[in-house]
Amino acid sequence: MLTRPRRIRAPWAPLIAIPLALAAAASGPASAADEPARKPFVVECYYKARWGHAEEFLALFRKNHHPVLAKLVEKGDVLGVTMVKPRYHGTEDGRWDFKVTIVFKDVQAAHAPASEADAIKQQLFPDQAAYKAEERRRFEILEAHWDVPVEDVSLP
Repeated sequence: MLTRPRRIRAPWAPLIAIPLALAAAASGPASAADEPARKPFVVECYYKARWGHAEEFLALFRKNHHPVLAKLVEKGDVLGVTMVKPRYHGTEDGRWDFKVTIVFKDVQAAHAPASEADAIKQQLFPDQAAYKAEERRRFEILEAHWDVPVEDVSLP
């Protein structure tokens, strides 16, 4: 029996809102200890579509999700967004179709309240019923989706 894969949403996903900025403001003025929080925060988002549905996923991503990310870049909370796909295919258990790398200006921007992204979606997509249906479809055709915050490793 096939079971639906568990979806892990990105830290910037609308369903997760961790008000780190409020916590930081409540803790007092910035100090040298706060410096790591001001570094860019990078998240790699992997998408594995059901066979034959990768192009449909890409079309929906370009139509509905990329404009939201572009607004976050315009606003300055995101420094850059890139998408890559593998040139060849690997084993099925390690297969992914698209990797989206999002570089947030800092960890606080990555964990911004969901209301900020919701406002952008309302502005970009006045027909919320159609938008929500297309986003639901985008995730229906996925077999898996996972997000990995990454950090640089210094090499000698």
